[in-house]
Amino acid sequence: MSLYQKFTELGKKFIGYSTLFKYGFNLSPMYRRSTGRVQTVTKDLSRITIKIPLSWRNRNYVGTIFGGSMFASVDPIPMVQLINLLGDDYVVWDKSAQIKFKRPANEHLYAEFTYTQNELNDIRERVANENEVEIVKSTSLTNKDGSKEFCVIDKTLYIADKLYYKQKQLARKQEKSKI
Repeated sequence: MSLYQKFTELGKKFIGYSTLFKYGFNLSPMYRRSTGRVQTVTKDLSRITIKIPLSWRNRNYVGTIFGGSMFASVDPIPMVQLINLLGDDYVVWDKSAQIKFKRPANEHLYAEFTYTQNELNDIRERVANENEVEIVKSTSLTNKDGSKEFCVIDKTLYIADKLYYKQKQLARKQEKSKI
């Protein structure tokens, strides 16, 4: 169990989980460096919003938001959100990502991360039938009212039944030890 997971388990006992999620991200050194800030988290974690302010900390050579700040602000959220929505019976990993820049980010950016109950039910059903699946979650970085899209980040997530995943890892270790 990672330090972040231990902190989460302890923190859930004292403050609401959505509050812990928001401030845990915003105070985490790895996320702070992205310059993104979690703005809102619903109590059930199904919707999270972030803001990436245009500032001296993330301006690139031409004065717009550095692409690395855009990616780093989005990167951890879909996976961590899904881990917490699905629960302990599942393994969730980032598998790949793609960023598509649409226009220079010369103003504050905003993003929304959502998982619907139908999506979660579909994932659970697919994993029950296939043991492991991949999904793609797309996140748009927009201006405040959503009228301008600056980039889209597609994250491919791997989801597996935890017992299946452990057995698969054990089989890999056994195979390697034979070599």
